[in-house]
Amino acid sequence: MTRTSASAPPAAPRTDTRALLRLAAPIIVSQLAVMGLAVIDTMMAGRLSAVDLAAVAIGASIYGIVYVTGMGVIQALTPIAGHHFGAGRHREVGIDLGQMLWLCGVLVLLGCPLLWFNGPWLRAAGASAEVQQIAAHYLSAVAVGLPAALFTRAYFAVNSAVSRPQVTMVLHLLALATKVPLNLLFMHGAGPLPALGGAGCGVATAVICWMLWAASAALWRLDPHFRRFHSMTRHGPRWSRLRELLRLGLPGSGSLLIEVSSFTLIALALARLGAETVGGHQVVANVISVLYMVPLALGVATGVLVAQCLGAGAPRQARQVALRGFRITMGLSALLALALVLLRQPLIGAYTTDPGVAQVALSIVGLAALFHLFDAAQGLAGFVLRAYKVAFVPMLIHGATLWAIGLVGGYALAYHSDLGANLGAASSFWLAATVGLLLTAVALGALADHVSRQRLP
Repeated sequence: MTRTSASAPPAAPRTDTRALLRLAAPIIVSQLAVMGLAVIDTMMAGRLSAVDLAAVAIGASIYGIVYVTGMGVIQALTPIAGHHFGAGRHREVGIDLGQMLWLCGVLVLLGCPLLWFNGPWLRAAGASAEVQQIAAHYLSAVAVGLPAALFTRAYFAVNSAVSRPQVTMVLHLLALATKVPLNLLFMHGAGPLPALGGAGCGVATAVICWMLWAASAALWRLDPHFRRFHSMTRHGPRWSRLRELLRLGLPGSGSLLIEVSSFTLIALALARLGAETVGGHQVVANVISVLYMVPLALGVATGVLVAQCLGAGAPRQARQVALRGFRITMGLSALLALALVLLRQPLIGAYTTDPGVAQVALSIVGLAALFHLFDAAQGLAGFVLRAYKVAFVPMLIHGATLWAIGLVGGYALAYHSDLGANLGAASSFWLAATVGLLLTAVALGALADHVSRQRLP
C-alpha cells in the first residue's frame, strides 16, 4: 500500500545534547509522576500495616505483569509514528493511532479477566489468607481501570513520537496531585464509603485511569497542535496497518513482559517467607523503579529522535544521537546509583517504620545500585533497537538472560544452594537478577551497535 505524505518531509530533527535533554525533561517529570503514584501506594499501605503493604506489593506485581504486557504492544506506536513524523507523513500518525486503539480493545478483552479472576495468581503466591483477601480486592479494582489505562497509553505513545511529551507530563502531574486524597478517601472511608485499607489504593488507581483517558481523548480532538495528525475519514481495522504494529509490538511486549515479570515475580517467589521479606523487597524495588525513571525517559527521548532521523533519511545522525543518549544516560545513572548507596538509611526510613522490613531492605541496597546501572544500559539499547524496528532478537535475549538466569537462577540460588542460605533469599534473587541484567546490557548494546552500523551509507 502506497502511503502519501500530507506535507514535504522536513529536515532531520536536531539531535544535540540540548535537544535531547529538552525532549527528555518532560518525559522524566512525567515518568517520575507515574512512579510517584506507586510510591504513594507503597508508603501509605506500609503505614497501615505490613499485611497491607504485602497485599499491595503482590497486587501491584500482578497488575504490572498484565498492564505491561499490553503496554509493550502499544509502545510499537512510538517508533512507527516517529518515522512518520520525521518523514512529514502527518496523517499517517493519526491513522496508526486509530489502528492501535482497535488493538487496545482486544488487549482489554484479554487482560481484564486475568485481573478480575485473580484466585490462581494469589494461590500461587502462597501468601496468608489475610494478604490474599486484600490483594484480591485491589486486583478487582484495577481491573475496572485497565481499559482506560491502555487506551490512554496509546495517546501517550503518540505524544512522545511527535515531540509533544509536555501534554503527557501535565496529565500525569494532575494525576499525582489527586492520588493522596483519593487514597485517603478509599483507604479510610468517608460517609457511606467503607474503609478498604490497602485495597483502596486500587480503587483510587482505577478512578485516575478514567480521568486520564477522558482528558487525553479531549485534548486529541481539541488541541490545535494535533489537528494535522487527524485522519480525514474514520477507519475500521486494517490488517496491513495492524500487521506492522503487531510485528514490532508483539516481540516488544514479550521483551517487556520478560523484563518486568523477571523482577516483579520475585515478590511472589518471596511471599512464602512472610510479609517482612516481601515488604523489604518491595521497598527497594520501589526506590529502584523511581531511579529508573531517569534512564527510562532518556531512552524514550533517544529512541524518538533516532526514529525521527531514520524517517527523515538521516541514518548517520540517528547513530550519533544513540551514542549521545547512551553517554548521558549512563553518566546520570551512575550518579543516581551512588546517591542510593549514600542515602540508603533515610530513603528506607521514609518508606517503612517496621524494623523487620527495613532490615531486609537495607541488606539488598548495594546489589540494587548495580542493578540500576545495568538496567539503564539495557533499557537504552532496547529503545534504540525499537527505533530501528528490531524487536524479535531482543526478546530472545531477554528470555535467555532475565528469565533463565535472573529468575530461575535466583530461585535456585535462594532455595537450593548453600550460598543462598548465607546470603538470604531476597539478596539471592537480587544477585541473580543483576547478573542477568549485566548480560542483557552487553548483548543488546552489541546488537544496537551492529544494527546502526548496517544502516550507515
